[in-house]
Amino acid sequence: MPRPLSFKEIEAFRAVMQTGTTTAAAQLLHTTQPSISRLLAQMQTGAGLKLFDMHKGRLRPTAEARELFSTVQQHFVGLERIEHDLQGLRQFGAGTLRIGCTPALGLSIVPAALHNFLPYYPGTHISLQTLGTTHLREGLLHGQFDLVVSTMAIGSPELNASVLHQTRAVCVMHPDHPLAQRSSLHVKDLEGQLLLTLNSDDNIYLQLQRTMLEHDVRPGSTVETTYSSTICCLAAQGTGLGVVNPYVAATFASSLCIKPFLPECSVEVVLALPGHSAPSERTQRFIEELQKQLTA
Repeated sequence: MPRPLSFKEIEAFRAVMQTGTTTAAAQLLHTTQPSISRLLAQMQTGAGLKLFDMHKGRLRPTAEARELFSTVQQHFVGLERIEHDLQGLRQFGAGTLRIGCTPALGLSIVPAALHNFLPYYPGTHISLQTLGTTHLREGLLHGQFDLVVSTMAIGSPELNASVLHQTRAVCVMHPDHPLAQRSSLHVKDLEGQLLLTLNSDDNIYLQLQRTMLEHDVRPGSTVETTYSSTICCLAAQGTGLGVVNPYVAATFASSLCIKPFLPECSVEVVLALPGHSAPSERTQRFIEELQKQLTA
């Protein structure tokens, strides 16, 4: 009769899947090989599934075991994250700041803001993670961040989101590009050019596509990529023209020609905070440093 599995059984199963043998699993868990074998046998009975068979004298996981291991791993990642946070609290107390941001901001304004923040709170443990907006939103909802900043909207009724700064996208190209002598570039200048674009769910991409349709502009060809930084690198190589946010463009300014782009494509930096708790003093200070960078 199947029954709920115990934590010790699941832990022994995970160790065997990780190491490949009951002996190595026992060493990993600081126990004995017979104890691991007994827990595996109990787990198979409790689960009502065959999880291993013997092949040439070695345990071999079944398809069911591999699928179960995938689920188990997801839960243990959460447990390991808890332990990591506990270690941070033991070492630094409540003096932690967990920041999430999109890669473009992680290459531009966030490092500068963090550099200026640290002298006010020396010894603070910082976690800075660069992720896509969807993962940032999920991480904030699950308590993994104190704040997140993105160049995309972060919509959720459980979060407090606001626009920190609004500006305009710019056009980037190699300094020797034929259009580099223009004071600004109009969308009509993209006609027949090799265009470097972001993915189709990006705000700048959507605005650019709408503008090109309105002006009946057809690029010669396109290279689509996930990151604004990749567009800047390609433009610096002379591959083509790209339209990106000005923050990441400024990071590559030494190897690019950067021009205003018309009609304007709006760029917003969105700040999101957990809706269920007030921001800490450290969080507030970091937001102030972000605002200074954005208005510099």
